[in-house]
Amino acid sequence: MNTYRITVSYDGTAYRGWQRQENTEQTVQGILEGWISEIVGKKTVISGSGRTDSGVHALGQECSLYLENAIDEAMFLQQLNSLLPEDIRVLRVAKEKRDFHARKSAVGKCYEYRIDLRDKMEVFHRKYRFHFPNPVNIRAMEKAAKYLTGTHDFSSFTDLKEDKDTVRTLFAVGIMYEEDALKLSWIGDGFLYHMVRVLTGTLLDVGTGKIKPEEIPEILKAKDRKKSGFPAPAKGLFLSRVFYTEEELDEAVREIRER
Repeated sequence: MNTYRITVSYDGTAYRGWQRQENTEQTVQGILEGWISEIVGKKTVISGSGRTDSGVHALGQECSLYLENAIDEAMFLQQLNSLLPEDIRVLRVAKEKRDFHARKSAVGKCYEYRIDLRDKMEVFHRKYRFHFPNPVNIRAMEKAAKYLTGTHDFSSFTDLKEDKDTVRTLFAVGIMYEEDALKLSWIGDGFLYHMVRVLTGTLLDVGTGKIKPEEIPEILKAKDRKKSGFPAPAKGLFLSRVFYTEEELDEAVREIRER
């Protein structure tokens, strides 16, 4: 058996999320599997590093592919990209160790959330940023982010009540402000359903004074979704990167902390 790692970038606007679904063909995984099956001549499935919700984008979603016969990676990448729609692009195909799995082998992920703070939104940002035309207190947001960093039960920050294991570790939270634009970076060992969007909405509520930074520990302790902020819209969220070694994870965390 040959194992391959496929790195994919996609605009999630037109799709019902990453994960294959029986009631729709408009999923990124489903479309990729369809064309890969066409190329290799048999029904083939791939495993993603995790789900992205409807409307969420990816700069670097990772997938694992298992094939009986070896492939020419460069030719396979070229073939696949020639068949895929223009809003899905394969960036890299590389052979991996036999036991590599896109989700199980991951040691961390980075999500980015992008926000436009202008009174009138920049026209070319409208599909990929959340328009939030309000002054925000960056220092208050940074203070709140420190309370969120670490290992916590994030029950207050997920919209899926069925999650049994709600403990996650946030290694770093980056807040970059530049020319009426805000980018939040979240690096963690894993994320719950809507977690990044709710964390983002909560930080924006802190930035506008609706929530005080000092309230964050109590919100975490409450394990009550009603205590946290609003879920920021899907269109501003990007799965940026998936980490498979502690070294690359540590480097990414260090870069955020040094900004």
